[in-house]
This record gives sequence, C-alpha cells and structure tokens, in this order.
Amino acid sequence: MPNEAQNKKSKYDLEERTAKFGENILSFLKLLPENLINRPLITQLVRSACSIGANYMEADAAESKKDFKHKIGICKKEAKETRHWLRMVAKANPAFQDKCRVFWQESQELVLIFSAIIRK
Repeated sequence: MPNEAQNKKSKYDLEERTAKFGENILSFLKLLPENLINRPLITQLVRSACSIGANYMEADAAESKKDFKHKIGICKKEAKETRHWLRMVAKANPAFQDKCRVFWQESQELVLIFSAIIRK
C-alpha cells in the first residue's frame, strides 16, 4: 500500500508534475530535426514549458498571498504560451502532431489547475 499512497500523492504534487512536464518537453524536443523553422520554436517552447515549474517553485515560497497569486498567474500564462508553441511545433512537424497533442492536453490541464487555484 505505501506505493499506492505515494502514487496518489505524486499525481497531485504540482511541483513534481510541472518538473516532469518540463523534463518531458526537453526530451521530446531533442527528437525534432534542427532547421531554420524549428530552432526558434524549440527555444520558445523550452522557455515557456520549463518556466511553469520554475514559477510554481517561486509561488510555493511566496512571501504573501498576493505574491502567491501573482506567481500562480505567471504559471497559468506560461502554460497557455506553451500550448501556442506546441501548436506551432505540430504545424512545422506533422510527424510529431500526436505527441504535441498529448503535451498540449497536459498544458491545458495545468492551465485549468492554476485557474482554479487563482479563483480560491
């Protein structure tokens, strides 16, 4: 049972979830061919996707409720931006559309989670 409890905890652990998301994006982007179109898309996607977890870490260490909400708002903004860059990567790399769709869905779930946190 300890493993089951640990799995449940990690499912809702945003620090771990956002870090894993960034790591998975990095691994995915290594698969893309390097070319004139992909280069800036990769750069933008690395920045936005990895920023979600970094800003969540800052929110977790916030000094006030206002600071916390502000940082969570940045997490939401970065997750939305990540959706955009995933769409562009999918368009530029049709062979990777299915993988981009999976990442897009995770980005959307993060947007919804951060939106719910802000509303509270």
